[in-house]
Amino acid sequence: MSIVSPIASPTPSRPLSACAMRIAPGLLLCLAVTGLAIGLETLEENLLGGRWLESLVLAIILGAMIRSGLTLSPRFHAGIDFSAKFLLELAVVLLGASISTATLEEAGFGLVGGIAGGVAVSLIASYFVGRMLGLPAKLATLVACGNSICGNSAIAAAAPVIDAPSDDVAASIAFTAVLGVIAVLVMPLVMEPLGMDAVQYGTFAGMTVYAVPQVLAATAPIGLISVQTGTVVKLIRVLMLGPVLLVLGVIHGRSGGHMSLRHILPWFILGFAVMMGLRSFDLIPALALKPISETSSVLTIIAMAALGLSVDVRHVAKAGGRVIAAASVSLLLLCGISLLLIHWLQVG
Repeated sequence: MSIVSPIASPTPSRPLSACAMRIAPGLLLCLAVTGLAIGLETLEENLLGGRWLESLVLAIILGAMIRSGLTLSPRFHAGIDFSAKFLLELAVVLLGASISTATLEEAGFGLVGGIAGGVAVSLIASYFVGRMLGLPAKLATLVACGNSICGNSAIAAAAPVIDAPSDDVAASIAFTAVLGVIAVLVMPLVMEPLGMDAVQYGTFAGMTVYAVPQVLAATAPIGLISVQTGTVVKLIRVLMLGPVLLVLGVIHGRSGGHMSLRHILPWFILGFAVMMGLRSFDLIPALALKPISETSSVLTIIAMAALGLSVDVRHVAKAGGRVIAAASVSLLLLCGISLLLIHWLQVG
């Protein structure tokens, strides 16, 4: 009579449990960094009355500090990679539930077309500015996406499509975040010198400021009309993310010498479109929208913590001067494009 050890017996659940055990250490570390980042953001808001550095940025900084100050065991690597890739892609899918195609109808196709054209021109110009300043192609692409579409979210979404290195992602997000804070502080000061009314200023802020919360912060001092206009323009700008990622997927697929469906239409871009469609047809319960949005935000922060934990600060520092120069020039170009768009469409 032979005795078969239960450990030796193959079971369908073992591969899944083995995978979970493999990613657990790194995932738990990313969760710990995320919790600390959210706690620091809350403390910052309570003490300073505002969030000057969002938890997303803090997560990158904290992760990079840990990576730079400690030698992480290889057992953390799998969970960090899982968080930086899969959880980030899942966050992009859930982001689609916050956007409805009704936004297009409310704004009118003239403004939508103008914003789409502005984003395209800004993307191309920003990319070539980055290349002229000596940035690698992928880093220049990330900076261009961050400036032209929606800051950190666009960078985070574009990174897996173009297979960008963690150092490039962290560098572009870090400097884009700094410029985003500066833009929020400076933007209200330019309204009067440029002779803009509330609607024009809202359009300008929506076209140039990176994140939706930053648009709200930049337009709130002006008034409700400016806030509403800026929000609509910003959401239309965010809608450009899907087509841009699709184009990047096609380009990236060709760069490898073959056309890959994974590059042309990554699963998370398809998921983003499906979620947006479900939202547009009111197939997502209203009570679920806030939890979905909050889950997407938390997953993004976890992914940013993972990116920070993957980064060698010395590599970021080497690219720092060129990245900040490229991001600054790109932002100025976007401001100029936005002013031309306002004049051309006779906004106001």
